[in-house]
Order: sequence, then C-alpha cells, then structure tokens
Amino acid sequence: MAEKFIKINVLYGLLELEAYILIGCLLATAWIFYRFFLKEVNEERHRSLRNHFRILLRHFVVLSFLFVLFIFLQSSEAQIGSLVRFTPYVAMLTFIWGNIVFVKTSRLIVLQYLFLGSMKHGVPLLLVNIFSLILSIVLLFWGISHIFGLELGPLLATSAAASVILGLALQDTLGNLFAGISLQLDRNFEIGDWLEIVSGIQKATGQVKEISWRSTTLVGFSDEVIILSNRFMANAQISNFSPPDNPICRRQIFRLEYGSNVELAKQILERTVAGIGEVRGIPSPWAYVSDANENWVELKIIYFIDHYSAQFSVGDKVYTRGIEDLNSAGVKLARQVIEVSSKNTTDGTSSRL
Repeated sequence: MAEKFIKINVLYGLLELEAYILIGCLLATAWIFYRFFLKEVNEERHRSLRNHFRILLRHFVVLSFLFVLFIFLQSSEAQIGSLVRFTPYVAMLTFIWGNIVFVKTSRLIVLQYLFLGSMKHGVPLLLVNIFSLILSIVLLFWGISHIFGLELGPLLATSAAASVILGLALQDTLGNLFAGISLQLDRNFEIGDWLEIVSGIQKATGQVKEISWRSTTLVGFSDEVIILSNRFMANAQISNFSPPDNPICRRQIFRLEYGSNVELAKQILERTVAGIGEVRGIPSPWAYVSDANENWVELKIIYFIDHYSAQFSVGDKVYTRGIEDLNSAGVKLARQVIEVSSKNTTDGTSSRL
C-alpha cells in the first residue's frame, strides 16, 4: 500500500547512518557552544537553555529508537515475515522525527548565537521563530517533492489566486510581522531597554519584555502591561533610555529666598547629590542658576544615573536630602508670594495686600 504513494528507495536512501550521525554531531555542537560560550548568562537564561536541551534530548532518544527499529526491520525482512509491511511506515516516521530534531537543534544554535549579543536580558523569539518556520517549510517542500514525487511548481502556480485572497485577509497580521522583523533588523532597541513611544497624542513608557509576531510588550513603572502593535511601533517616535555606556541625565529645581548665599547653596547641592549611591560620580553633579526674580533665585542641579527605572526614587532622595542639607546650612527655600490688588474702595483709593 505504501509503495503507491511513497518512493521507498528514495526514503530508505535518506535514512542512512551518516544522516543520524550528522544530527547527533549537530546536537553535540549546540551543547559545546552552550558550555564554552554562554557561561555568563544569568540564571534565568541558564534554566531556559537547560530546559531546551532536556526537551531536545528526549526527541533525540525517540529518534534513536525509531532509527534502530527501522534498521532492524530492514535487515531482518526474511525472519520477521508479515511485519515487513510496517517498515515503510517506520521509515516515514523516522524521517519526520529526524526533521523535527534537526529543526529544533538548528533553532537552539541560532538562539544561543543571539544570546551572545544579549546575555543579560535575553533575545526576542521573533527572529528565532521565523528561522524555524522557514527551515520547516523548506524541509517540508523538499520532502514532499522527493519522497512523494509531487511537482510543487504547478500547484503553487494554480494557488496564486488563493494566495492573494489569503494575503488580503492577513494584511494586518503580515504588516505587524514585517514591521517586527524591521524593528529587529534595525536593532534600535532590545529586550530590557526602557522606551518612550510617542505617536501623535498617544504616549507610552515602559521596559521591553517581549517582541512577538504581532506586537511588542512593555512593562510600565507600575508593572502594568502595555501591548503595542509592531506597525504602531514602526511608525512611532521611539526614545531609547538604555543605550550602552551612555548615562541618563536628570535634573531637579530648588528655589531659594532672594538674597541667599547662592554659591554655598550650589556647593551643598552638588555635594549632597554626589553622595547618593545611584548617582554617577563621572560626570559629577553640577548646579547653576537657571532663573531669578524679585522673589527667588532658582537653582537647577544636573546629575546622571545608569537606570531609567530608578529616576523617581533617585529624584525623591535628591529633593529630601537637598532640602535637609540646605536647611542645616541656614539656606532657606523661597516661599510663594501672592499679591492681591483691589480697586474702587469706599474712599475711592486702591489697596494692595
């Protein structure tokens, strides 16, 4: 029965010992790559990679069993009698399982290679999934063409109309997919980066958690989950606050009473902010007069931090400690002055409070 649909000789020819050894060597290469090049990944990534290897090892054990069973059935046709009719089906199952192991192993190697560039936060699975999909489609078409003897060229040509209809139906999905690929190829941001996305009146700020086929997931300051379509991301203005070796600049404003010792206040603020652990020592904090009027003198303190997510807690420390140290040194903060003018009093004169 199987001979009517399957080219038995071609299938048996593909299930040689060399192919099995090649898959085994590929798996060993993935393990060696992990042991020698990915020692510095964080513990979460170690658990993820070890889980990938456990799953892959189970698939390889199943493949080994099927391959041994196929070799036994093929070499013992005279002894097993009627069981020989199962040999083509075992061979087909072995071929399918071998392709599964090959795709999963290749996918793991690509995943580990991408980990080299981002050991701390990990990598988006979008590019890895696309690679796995393309490789699976290539192997599927190749297997159908060689084992079943089907000519796929005419079949693909006659399905052009269906492809157009399917493309129109999946227009939004495909748009998000290609937008996601474009974002990854440009590498303007990666998982773990803090982004500010602005499009018109819409604005979102958060840390990149995942990039999928359809959308990009951010986690905001209050741990809220923000999901934005990849097409929206591709058309928006994106500010990345997590570039490597580039500190984030922040500032706070203090208003002093007019006539205060401005130079003393600047020295106090610079010394106070420099003593906060999250503030960078280089470049050092510096204060300057940014505004002045008859009521106050405005000082602005500039400092640099490494983590965008820490800006609010650091800002709180700057204000709290800055006010305490200024008060201890006798430098007073300005008070709000409100002037109220009234006209047309009873005696015809104007008054001011």
